[in-house]
Formats: sequence, structure tokens, C-alpha cells
Amino acid sequence: MIEIRPVRSSQDWEQFIGFPWKIYSGDPNWVPPLRIAVRDMLDVRKNPFFKHAFMNAWLALRGGEVVGRIVGVVDDNHNRFHNEKVAFFGFFESINQKDVAAKLFATVENWARERGMTTLRGPVNLSTNHECGLLVDGFESPPSVMMTYNPKYYEPLYDGAGFTKTKDLLAYDVNSNSRFSERLLAQSERLKANGNVSFRTINMRKFADEVNLILDIYNDAWESNWGFVPMQPDEFQHMAKDLKAIVDPNLLLIAEVRGEPAGFGLTLPDVNQVFKKIPDGKLFPTGLVKLLWNLKGPGRSSTVNRCRILTLGIKKAFRNFSLGPLFYTEYLKRGPAAGYPVGEASWILEDNRPMNRALEMMCGERTKVYRIYDRPVS
Repeated sequence: MIEIRPVRSSQDWEQFIGFPWKIYSGDPNWVPPLRIAVRDMLDVRKNPFFKHAFMNAWLALRGGEVVGRIVGVVDDNHNRFHNEKVAFFGFFESINQKDVAAKLFATVENWARERGMTTLRGPVNLSTNHECGLLVDGFESPPSVMMTYNPKYYEPLYDGAGFTKTKDLLAYDVNSNSRFSERLLAQSERLKANGNVSFRTINMRKFADEVNLILDIYNDAWESNWGFVPMQPDEFQHMAKDLKAIVDPNLLLIAEVRGEPAGFGLTLPDVNQVFKKIPDGKLFPTGLVKLLWNLKGPGRSSTVNRCRILTLGIKKAFRNFSLGPLFYTEYLKRGPAAGYPVGEASWILEDNRPMNRALEMMCGERTKVYRIYDRPVS
């Protein structure tokens, strides 16, 4: 008998946050999250995302033992922007039993139906501006920062529950040792010169102003992209504050055309390589020391050797300047110089032909595929 229990008490939340350690025990490619970060993300009182969204979380129990978990989210901003009635689900974890997964999905579906939603979509934690997608290919290596990971048996659980693919998201590795096209590099330098394009790193002493500038570019650049939802200033600042502790200023680039901000590139050191060294996900009593030692201290050079290009945003008015490929070639030079010989570009929509083509020309290796699913609310 499977019991579904809403997450309400602090003990419920401890069980919810701690459950993945049961699923992934012994999996060498799983990266334990920081428990405090998960708690902060799901705190409806602290996370500005919940000014325009609401959620519910559930645990699945059998014989008093937790065997699964899930979150349902309705984002009013998304539904208004896309004229949809979508309920997202995320933070899904389950033992390898179809009845457990089916009961969790049915619980979210019933909750969504009661709120007038017509589509169930996920996995999304909590929106497409956060972690999203089910890993369906590329289980041989750990995920990069802010990318998901799951057991192989999750895909059959989704398929068996009536979900169908909506979109695939791709990840590429670009290695400094790859023989990328010299012609492409030469072409990029000509484009920079002819178009009066220049790149600069952000000014960390004016971090708040730079974040506002990037938000303006982001909301303009991504307006037509699948799954995009405009971010609110307080929501964007909240996310930026969390990222400030881990950013490398050498990797945050703003492109300017004739001195006018035209695009930005958000790239982070792969701090998942650090989180692997904190197996219990707890900062105390020793986790914080390990975090600082390997992220900012002497251990960094031997621990972090990868980065992830999260976002390239280019204003619509500057789409004819080929800034996307220019960003990638810029990172091919700057990344290794900053101590990151390998970079992951993710995620790229499967039907974003210009970006996929640019990465292929740079000998990018497609390493992972993530999938977003839909299911109608019956």
C-alpha cells in the first residue's frame, strides 16, 4: 500500500531533501547537492519566484518508509506569457517501481486539475530558468553545475506513465585540445573587426548594476525561445546573489557593438567537482571548509578544471552580427587561459540549428541528452 503525504512539517522536509541519498547510494556519477541550497530554493517565503508561482510537495511512503517524492508547480507568469495552462513537476525521485512513480504523477495531475491546468510538464526544478530535463543519454560522467542527473530506469517510468517527449536539450563538451577550425577563428576575428564587436568581463565592483544590464539583455534575447519566461528583477537578483559566491569574473562576458551592450555569456566553474567532495551535502561541521578550500583556496587548481556555458543571450537588434559563434570562439581562448581546459555548453535546444552547427564546427562532442515530457491532464 502506497501512502502519499503532503510535505508540511520540518521533519517532512528533512525526509524530502534527504531522500536522494537513498536512490543514489554507490552511484559514482551522482553529485550530492548542498542541502541548504535545496531548502532555500523551495522556501516559498524567501525565493522571489513564488511571488508569481505556487507549489506543493509530496512524499510517497510504503510501510512508513519513504520511497519517492515530487513537487508540483504552477507558474502564473509562464502561463500568461505562453497562453497555456501548464503545471510543472520536478524534484522527482522514486525507487524502481512503476506503481510508486504512477502514484506520484497521478497526485500532481489531480492537484493540477483542481487548479484548472490542462498539461503536466517536466521534470522542471522549478522552471526552465532552473534545472530541468530528464537525462536519457550520457550516463558515463557526472553532470555539470546546475544540470540534472538520474538513474537510467527513470525513462521507462516516464514512458510507462504516459508521458511523451516535448523537447530534447543537448550538452556538448569542447576541449582545448580539439582541432577546431582555424578558418572559424579567423572568420570570427574579421567579424569582430568589421562589426566593431568587443568583449569585456563584468565589473564585480558594480555587480548589481551589471546584473541589471544582463537582465535587460536576457529578457530581450530569449523572448522567442521555447520555454522562456521573463525574469523579474528581484528574482534575477536573488539568483545572481547565489551565483556570486562561485563565479569566476574571467568567464562572465558582455559583448558590445560600437560600445553598446549587445549580448552576454554566463559561464560558471563546474562547482559540482567541489560538491563531490562533500558527500553528505552538509556544510557543517566540515563541508564548508572543503567547499572554500576547493573552490577559493589552494585546492581549486587540482579540483576544478571544467566550466559550463549556461547562457548566451543576444539582443534581437544585434542578431546579424554572428555573436553566438563569436562568444564560443572567445571562450575557446579565455577558458583554458583561466584554468578550464574543458567546457560544457548546455543546454542547447535540439532545434536550435545555428548553435548546434557552431558547436559542431568547433569539434564539440555531444555528451548528454536531456528530455522534457508532457502529459495531458485527463
